[in-house]
Amino acid sequence: MNQFLFQMADFLSRPPGFYFVIVAMIVSTALVPFTYALSVAAIVITSVVLIQGYRDTAAIHAKLDEIIVSMRETRNEVVGLEHEQPERIAAAVERLEAEAENQAKAGTSRLDR
Repeated sequence: MNQFLFQMADFLSRPPGFYFVIVAMIVSTALVPFTYALSVAAIVITSVVLIQGYRDTAAIHAKLDEIIVSMRETRNEVVGLEHEQPERIAAAVERLEAEAENQAKAGTSRLDR
């Protein structure tokens, strides 16, 4: 189900998807009362915004973590992460947080000497 929702969100967040929503709204307005069409459009648009916003925000956090962790050595493996599945984004965030924690521990032990 997640895959379907993300594909739908991706489609509806692009111009062809937006045009599809407009056409669907016009057709449903002709068939049913106007308020029903507006309610359906509002729900669809809100869903698209929420799903895309979550994915983009998670990817941005992963990229920022990457910059913080490796100021000297940047890696390109997080480039384009916003196009991945949420599980892949979460795994990248966990990996980067663990790496940052390990570097912090190594830095603290060097300072204690």
